[in-house]
Amino acid sequence: MSSAFANIAKEVSIDLVSVTHAEENAAKRKEISRTFICMQFFPDTVTVPTEEMYQYATRATLGDDVYFEPSTAALEAHVAKLTGKEAALFVPSGTASNQIAIRTHLTQPPYSIICDHRAHIHKYEAGGAAFHSGAAVIPVVPSNKHHLTLDDIKDNIIISTDIHFAPTQLVALENTLNGTIIPQEEVIKISEYVHSEGLKLHLDGARIWHVAAETSTPLSELCAPFDTVSLCFSKGLGAPVGSILVGPKDFITKARWFRKLFGGGMRQTGILAGCAAYALSHNFPQLPRVHALAKRLEAGLEEIGATILSRAETCMIFYDPSSVGVTYDEIADRGSELAEPLFLGGSRLVVHVQTTESAVDDFLSVVRKLAEEKKAAGFVKAEGKGNEIKDVYVRRVPKTNQ
Repeated sequence: MSSAFANIAKEVSIDLVSVTHAEENAAKRKEISRTFICMQFFPDTVTVPTEEMYQYATRATLGDDVYFEPSTAALEAHVAKLTGKEAALFVPSGTASNQIAIRTHLTQPPYSIICDHRAHIHKYEAGGAAFHSGAAVIPVVPSNKHHLTLDDIKDNIIISTDIHFAPTQLVALENTLNGTIIPQEEVIKISEYVHSEGLKLHLDGARIWHVAAETSTPLSELCAPFDTVSLCFSKGLGAPVGSILVGPKDFITKARWFRKLFGGGMRQTGILAGCAAYALSHNFPQLPRVHALAKRLEAGLEEIGATILSRAETCMIFYDPSSVGVTYDEIADRGSELAEPLFLGGSRLVVHVQTTESAVDDFLSVVRKLAEEKKAAGFVKAEGKGNEIKDVYVRRVPKTNQ
């Protein structure tokens, strides 16, 4: 090696692994176990791989997924069978999965997509449907304030040759949405209507795992009414990266083309597929415990006197502490001052596979103590206070305890 090249190699070299990385990772896992904070919008994405997940993933194959990667192909085949679909495609994220599905379904504008006004594809995918597919989105407010119904779809769908409107070609549902479950009978009614009109039905099923766990309904039954489904590994299941799109074989073949076009073709994905497989086998079975912990959190808040805005149907609760005179900021600040800090903020609380029982107990203790202090100071609850669901985001960094 020439001295000139040796100098360049020295500049290029980097060591990301510190001598204390094991301790730092252990501390991070402890932090995550006490994190309820809304990391912008999706708090269960804060989950981190365990040592066991890492170890399993390193045993995966080393193929190139643009061509063929054995572990990734095995994961795709397994999830396709699990969901009752012909084929599957592993992608980097839920946004990629949804956007590739939309682009594959839609061919030539003008057209529109119907979805819930709170849907991820409408609010949190950077206008991807318009950018990638040239699609207009029709966001619908559920008349029952919980989930879209067949009547909601019929009232908003555009089936017309009137050139002033973009005809609807795709209906997209999300299950769960903010932790709430769409009743399967309603899904079936919507599916039958949509297909009777010759249209397609897509599911953003990022957290469909929670529906299966809560209702004990097989994934194949939950996915049967849909032409395509997106499922996420990195939210409720706790894998570090990845979602998967399932559907008909010809559809997935075309979707693979769009994945490449969008820049989502990946090389040695076996290690990511290994993490996802570990999550399916070891983290999915934990979801009933997660739901029970969320319900315990809800019951504790209700006992204290906080207003529950959206109940813990699965892993999420929306609450309003103003009914006991307390603010989100006060809760976040007090939680950050504990010997073992809590990471808190906002109206949405999410329980995940790494949330501990002690974290729930400590959170409830913080709220209870604040409520008692407010009551002692003369706070009187106002009737009718706090009944509107608002996703309030407050982020607080815990103070370091010396």
